[in-house]
Amino acid sequence: MKRSVTLATAALIAAPGLAWAAGGAIEGEVAKRSVNVTAIGMFLFFVLATLVLTAWAARRTKSTSDFYTAGGGITGFQNGLAIAGDYMSAAAFLGVSGMVFTKGVDGVFYTVGWTVGWPLILFLIAERLRNLGRFTFADVASFRFDQNRIRTLSAFGALTVVIFYLIAQMVGAGKLIQLLFGLDYAYAVVLVGVLMVAYVTFGGMLATTWVQIVKAVLLLGGCTILVVLGLAQFGFSPEAMMQAALDNHTLHEAIRAPSASISDPITAVSLGLALMCGPAGLPHILMRFFTVPDAKAARKSVFFATGFIGYFFVLAVTIGFLAITLVGTNPAYLDPAGKIIGGANMAAIHLSEVVGGNVFLGFISAVAFATILAVVSGLALSGASAVSHDLYARVLMKGKASDKSEMKVTRFATLVLGALAIVLGLAFEDQNIAFMVGLAFGLAASVNFPVLIMSIFWRGMTTRGAFVGGLLGLVSAVACVVLGPTVWVTVLGFETAIFPWEQYALFSMSIAFAGIWLFSVTDSSKRAALDRAGFDAQFVRSETGHGASGAVAH
Repeated sequence: MKRSVTLATAALIAAPGLAWAAGGAIEGEVAKRSVNVTAIGMFLFFVLATLVLTAWAARRTKSTSDFYTAGGGITGFQNGLAIAGDYMSAAAFLGVSGMVFTKGVDGVFYTVGWTVGWPLILFLIAERLRNLGRFTFADVASFRFDQNRIRTLSAFGALTVVIFYLIAQMVGAGKLIQLLFGLDYAYAVVLVGVLMVAYVTFGGMLATTWVQIVKAVLLLGGCTILVVLGLAQFGFSPEAMMQAALDNHTLHEAIRAPSASISDPITAVSLGLALMCGPAGLPHILMRFFTVPDAKAARKSVFFATGFIGYFFVLAVTIGFLAITLVGTNPAYLDPAGKIIGGANMAAIHLSEVVGGNVFLGFISAVAFATILAVVSGLALSGASAVSHDLYARVLMKGKASDKSEMKVTRFATLVLGALAIVLGLAFEDQNIAFMVGLAFGLAASVNFPVLIMSIFWRGMTTRGAFVGGLLGLVSAVACVVLGPTVWVTVLGFETAIFPWEQYALFSMSIAFAGIWLFSVTDSSKRAALDRAGFDAQFVRSETGHGASGAVAH
């Protein structure tokens, strides 16, 4: 083994919900390993290749349409791969395998929740989103409503989700590079932030899309090889692999049942709602539907993405069970306290060395880094577009901003987001990144999803209902996070949490939908009459696409 890093405290950065049982981070002994030259070489090759892609994309990015949506010229298959690349984050790759490695079937619960959300997007949202919007999901949410209030709400909702997600990915990147390349955590976070800003600022959506496509192909191919090589150790028998996992796991038979953190009914329902409805409210995912030429291609995008994502999660779960035996029983990957070096999130990385040696370790390490880099680029682009397109061009400038000024604001917003991501990545070094991703999903399900789905399907929804209901969802979700066990007890140090559950989507989503309904049905203003009257035109366009190539309605 040729890795070098000093780990005073190894955080559980990518095991979804692992902080519930482990209390956040694992206290470990300092571990020193020599630098992995192969991993660094592959990592540098990937960075160079993606910078070349960015330079190529920059020459083709001339307008706001090019920057935000790659000119709408991405095919359904390409966009499906890019969506999968956006969705298969560090929490998905490292986290699901780490969760299975630690708790068994809990990881399967997460994969099912994350995958089930895609049919909802396929049948209810994809085509309508493409027909109604141009650049961001706020185009759809505000289609027949007052632009100022709804776009402002949507932009702040998008930015909140993006920031939570960015923190998770930045911490994941820093820890991964720290462990594998021997680079100090702070330098690693700064490096990722700088690359993210470069991809988005110069290449826009075209560069981001191709980085995601390349990353998706590498990740799916690498994980497939990892599973094949791992199963070869058990005679290609899944039954033998599972029996070995049961025999060697510290929890033994308990890994076949949900842990206490999921078996609680309220937690299970809240988590399920967040994982299923969250994808339909993630701004960087929804933005991808505007990169294809028409609604038919948008539907194809989701079809292909669902297949790629489902296959990936099967691989991730299998990797976790393989690692229980091949990594968990190998003293070379355990610290003096018997804990896996780097935390459970490193299970997949260590497994790659066990079955494929140093070269394969270098490849999987570079792919893991590519995974993070692609996701942060998509997040930064969606956050910057919320600022420039929704807040600046539509709210402040009332739709009169020039392409040139809007692009300037976009690039400035990207720089600010990059700096903010670096600062927050450093501040949250020892936080569980998958838990942060879970919070992002919960926020998306509580703010963006209710407003988006109700605006498309309910005639009676009004501007007041959308704004107040969405705002209540945002405020209640953030309040539940702050007053819940993770922040109130673990971070702030109070003895007892005011809000007793880690997962909150059941409550905040209910508040959002109830607020939208209540403040809409009691709204008798002139604006409300216009909102309801505009539903027919919106419905025709959402179902037929007639007028979809034109400007967004005001």
